[in-house]
Amino acid sequence: MRLEAISWERLTEALAGRIAGLKAADGSSWLRVAVDGAPAARPGQLAEGLADALRVRGRSARTVDADGFLRPASLRYEYGREDPDAYYDLWLDTGALWREVFNPLEPGGSGEVLADLWDPVTDRATRTPREELAPGGVLVLYGPLLLGRWFPLDLSVHLRLSAPALARRTGEGERWTLPAFARYEDEVGPSEAADVVVRVDDPRHPAWSDPDR
Repeated sequence: MRLEAISWERLTEALAGRIAGLKAADGSSWLRVAVDGAPAARPGQLAEGLADALRVRGRSARTVDADGFLRPASLRYEYGREDPDAYYDLWLDTGALWREVFNPLEPGGSGEVLADLWDPVTDRATRTPREELAPGGVLVLYGPLLLGRWFPLDLSVHLRLSAPALARRTGEGERWTLPAFARYEDEVGPSEAADVVVRVDDPRHPAWSDPDR
């Protein structure tokens, strides 16, 4: 894979331009984009910047943090608080994401998306009201371990960290998750599965695989 150095500003603009020219693969009135990356890669920053760049282009855009769709603590911690396989397999409520985020954006859907369902800090339902995403709008879902789950994505971006960089940038209290990301590399191969790969070993100097080059 050939990677080209790029600034975050240019990357955001290039991705927004690419998205603006897309049509949903299933004929939906909305586009669905994922920014996949470990917490250490800060996928939320790129997702929010991308949504802002789309709005400047006149496109409605909504970000959804996958952390708002984690399962209750009783399920997440069924095998202990630091079980990497549970983190990989059980923490994300994929059924809720389908029901509350993706299904409303299917062809003929309502467009009414729920931004979050569960607060993992308070371990309670958020009770956030639904918000309608206008036809032609773009959903930007972000978080870790999103690929390989059959989500109906029109574009996927993977923020790639080498194993040493991931270990270096992951806080001591979260290092127990590292085997889950190693498993993700082995089983999903996110750098091959994603449409766009951005290397972020040095967050000051990202590099990306330009799909239009």
